[in-house]
Amino acid sequence: MQKSIALKNEQNRLAVLREYNILDTGSEKEYEDLTILANEICQTPFSLISIIDEKREWIKAGAGLPVSELPRKISICANTINSPTTPLVISDLRRDKHFRDHPLVKAEPFIVFYAGIPLTNREGYTLGTICVMDTRTRTLSDVQIGSLKILSGQVMNLLELRKARMKSELISRELEANQEELQNFTYVISHDIKSPLSSIVLSSEMLRENFGDSIDEGNDQLLNVLNRSAFKIRNLVDGVLTYYRSERAMREKEEIFHIKPFLLSLVEMVNINQTAEISIPDEDAKIKMNKAALEQILIILVQSALKNSKQEMPKVLIGFSQDNLNYYFSVSGNQGGTSGDELQDIAELFKNPASADKFGTNNLLIGLSAVKKAVEKMQGRIEMKPEDGHRFTFSFNIKKEL
Repeated sequence: MQKSIALKNEQNRLAVLREYNILDTGSEKEYEDLTILANEICQTPFSLISIIDEKREWIKAGAGLPVSELPRKISICANTINSPTTPLVISDLRRDKHFRDHPLVKAEPFIVFYAGIPLTNREGYTLGTICVMDTRTRTLSDVQIGSLKILSGQVMNLLELRKARMKSELISRELEANQEELQNFTYVISHDIKSPLSSIVLSSEMLRENFGDSIDEGNDQLLNVLNRSAFKIRNLVDGVLTYYRSERAMREKEEIFHIKPFLLSLVEMVNINQTAEISIPDEDAKIKMNKAALEQILIILVQSALKNSKQEMPKVLIGFSQDNLNYYFSVSGNQGGTSGDELQDIAELFKNPASADKFGTNNLLIGLSAVKKAVEKMQGRIEMKPEDGHRFTFSFNIKKEL
């Protein structure tokens, strides 16, 4: 029996084959269906999709023949790949001096007929074959041969899609790693900025306290500018840290929890550093979603409502409802807040709206941008609506996992 011929570009071919990462993968219906279709077209009992490795013929899919791999030195398909475009058709293997001693010819299943089409990629490298076999002498029509060539192209399409998907997944993993590194860097830098900012604010306050009577009007204005600038930078840093925490929260898994104790805990958390009247629904419900992400969303919206309130006792109302498809949440604040036009620009992280909050600094939409991004990742939508000139409401939905 003739051994398979080593190709002149064999090392390059093997290197290309490795790029598809197909060897020793599990059964896949798409490939199995193509072997079944090959048998139907050619009216044969056996068909294979084979990949030719350095020392073996590995079977990706097979119909009718219980073989997982063969040594390459006795492989018929290994001879088929010697020509990238020409089918190998042998009507009677028993009469062919090269294959008459093949173990599948001399013993079960006693193969007689073979027809193989090379699997050739766009660069002209043959990776394997799709073949049909029979236990009797056969010939194939031009239509059948043409159909096998079409199936060969479909196998290559599957392999190319696999290769492209792996490349895309690799790029995605690299981007995630880079994003994680960038976020960690941003978090560290932003956190470290807060310490010298606090020193600046404290120093300016001590100067005013120690030399208040002797500070002239010009220097007093300079201290005011220094304070306002320090507070603006602090708000910016807080916004960046909020955005970072929201990004981390989105990676958490869904969990089942009760909404009322969750909201009670959130209210206590928000009210640690200030006093406000925050109302939540009386009824309770069990929900399933990303709890950490919801917490970040509501904290940002409640803090935004509190920050933009011009009342001595800020009031915020948190609403909740649900239907078969979505969870619905709302956060309403009193007097002032972000305008509808400004909300449309929520994705612009460093946009400065014209209206000032009660601390005299412009609103930075970093936190609201994080909210918008988080809601959309959970297949929801957020909007802001003013009500009767005295209240405003952020409303958003989060799609249920069905």
